[in-house]
Amino acid sequence: MKRILKYEPRDLTISVEAGIPYTELSRELARNGQMIPLAGPYSGESTIGGIVAANISESRRRGYGAARDLVIGMEFATLEGKLIRSGGMVVKNVAGLDMGKLMIGSFGTLAAIATLNFKLLPIPTVSRTVLLQFDELNAAMAAYASVVKAGLNPLAADVLNPILNAQFSAKGFALALQFGGNNAVIERSARETLALGGNSGTARELTREEEQRFWTGIAAVTPHHLEKFNDGAVVRVTAPLSECAEALLSVEGAGHAMVGTGIVRAWFSRPDAASRWLAASAKRGWKGVIEFAGPGVDRAGLVLWPAPGGEFEIMKGIKKMFDPEGLLNSGRLYGLL
Repeated sequence: MKRILKYEPRDLTISVEAGIPYTELSRELARNGQMIPLAGPYSGESTIGGIVAANISESRRRGYGAARDLVIGMEFATLEGKLIRSGGMVVKNVAGLDMGKLMIGSFGTLAAIATLNFKLLPIPTVSRTVLLQFDELNAAMAAYASVVKAGLNPLAADVLNPILNAQFSAKGFALALQFGGNNAVIERSARETLALGGNSGTARELTREEEQRFWTGIAAVTPHHLEKFNDGAVVRVTAPLSECAEALLSVEGAGHAMVGTGIVRAWFSRPDAASRWLAASAKRGWKGVIEFAGPGVDRAGLVLWPAPGGEFEIMKGIKKMFDPEGLLNSGRLYGLL
């Protein structure tokens, strides 16, 4: 199931089978200067259906959104042997309940995704990344706030703590801002960001090669970590934007924050350390899960999702409707469904 079923470059839409590799699909779209920006961890070896089912997103989520913002239609197979179509091939669709949204992030516990329709985005004419280094996290967050207040609109806004930043041969906290668009907008964005950042830290504009290497490196942190630590684990929490800095500051090891979306990740060499930080985060009201774990980790002995919230009862009801006998990927949704 690797075919491109319908591709309308002028309409910025495409329909594909779920088994097409993400890299293959991206190459085809790039020929027309288009993309589906979902290049997160393991995307180089993933199918587009797997990325959507796992709800993987990337640093440019701030500017482009996640899978639910890009999927405009879907066909999925139920246990009853029915193919259900949801949405269509138009970007704005108001035809009733979009059942396809239930499949995004469901890890195949409800049905099997067969085909996907996407709205496409143009690859920016110009892309520029400004990297700012600070001794203190508060200074990095203040610089980001100044950028937003100035009316600049980065596609990605990531903060690396000192332990993660050291993996990129730098010290202190780093604020990475990526801008995309036409040359005039990018020149202004880069110039003003460099001026704002230069007030309290060091700032420089990355070359095209450095930019590509940096963002590829960010996406590769998780695979590299789990290759190094057989018992490693990666925790993802979502905090209010006002508490994003606090969440990142509470990470003892390598930590990373997408400060425009409130997503904070922490990498641990041992699962017990990951569990402790996840439990502490839950007490502070931050929603979190153990997102990835190494092959040596006993997942059955871990609480992967300590505080699913009141909506979990609704999720169990939906699961019972689609899969009353619990046959599909039992336990795959963080050990709970």
